[in-house]
Amino acid sequence: MPEKVNIGEKLSLFSKYWSPKIAGELNGQQVKLVKFKGEFVWHKHDHEDEMFFVLKGRFKMEFRDKTVELQENEFLIVPRGVEHRPVAEEEVAVMLFEPAGTLNTGDVRHELTQEVLQKI
Repeated sequence: MPEKVNIGEKLSLFSKYWSPKIAGELNGQQVKLVKFKGEFVWHKHDHEDEMFFVLKGRFKMEFRDKTVELQENEFLIVPRGVEHRPVAEEEVAVMLFEPAGTLNTGDVRHELTQEVLQKI
């Protein structure tokens, strides 16, 4: 049976930055929740598009040729193959929508790489 998901409750279950959690799955896609603060690693995803939806706070998505500022209730789709880096001065809560198995650091192995994601 389908069950509703309370995003606030799910976000309260973790505090570690840059560690996405799986909140749902549909049609080979995963809905992930993540909190971050500071700078992430430059990376790209050769085969996956990513959607970043800001739930709480704000952040900047840096690209090599521009920066996009995102506020609450805004989203950005980063097309496959485009190098990017999220940066947040303060804590931000974001919902990601991307194909199952998408590695958070894409084509880069880094100390922030999460091979196995927790389901919450």
